[in-house]
Amino acid sequence: MKIHKTAIINPKAEIDTDVEIGPFCIVDEDVRIGSGTKIMPYVHILSHTTIGKNNVIFQGSTIGGLPQDLKFNNEKTSLIIGDNNIIRENCTINRGTEAANQTVIGNDCLFMAYVHIAHDCIIKDKVILANGVQLGGHSEIHYHATVGGITPVHQFCKVGEHAFVGGGRLVLQDVPPFILANGEPLQYAGINSVGLTRRGFDLETRNLIKRAYKLLYRSDSNISQAIVRMNTEIENTKEIKIILDFVEHSERGLI
Repeated sequence: MKIHKTAIINPKAEIDTDVEIGPFCIVDEDVRIGSGTKIMPYVHILSHTTIGKNNVIFQGSTIGGLPQDLKFNNEKTSLIIGDNNIIRENCTINRGTEAANQTVIGNDCLFMAYVHIAHDCIIKDKVILANGVQLGGHSEIHYHATVGGITPVHQFCKVGEHAFVGGGRLVLQDVPPFILANGEPLQYAGINSVGLTRRGFDLETRNLIKRAYKLLYRSDSNISQAIVRMNTEIENTKEIKIILDFVEHSERGLI
């Protein structure tokens, strides 16, 4: 364990033996940090935060801060961060509120500089949030999704897996899986063909996804009718099931 002499570590924090903590960091009580994690200078990790293995947290980030919610009354809530994440400079990640009890970050994510992740958010594995992304409370960013820089996401919104949201946009409703979302107001801009190809989705699968979204966005069917047509006209593959489940459970409505 390499802890700089200027770092302030609460004796009740649990830190694995090969963790590195840089100058002027503060680690509060009831913090757990897994092996191989590196904490750069001027990072503050607040109470009730659990950080997994092999994460890198860059300068000036505040991890596990109190939720920015007027209803919060100092309940014992938490922030849980998985393994192999990169959290760049000056990010802020808040712990949960009584509503959901915790904020959860998965594995293998990249959060670029000045990202804000509010209370009760759920971030799945392999998510990329570019510089300045701002997530409202209870947002969900699903597996392998990407959100472009300087993009605010309204509270309770969901971004589906393998979706790509363009930079500088405003997310006010749910973004379905596998698509590109761009424009102002934000709208469907085709499927995420480049991303899906890079991740091993074959042409047949990509074409099925494209057919599903043609029914949803490029036909005269409303959403309920499009769901029926997807169930009857398109092979019920894993990807189609993911789309149907997302659409049927959307609470904010779709872009």
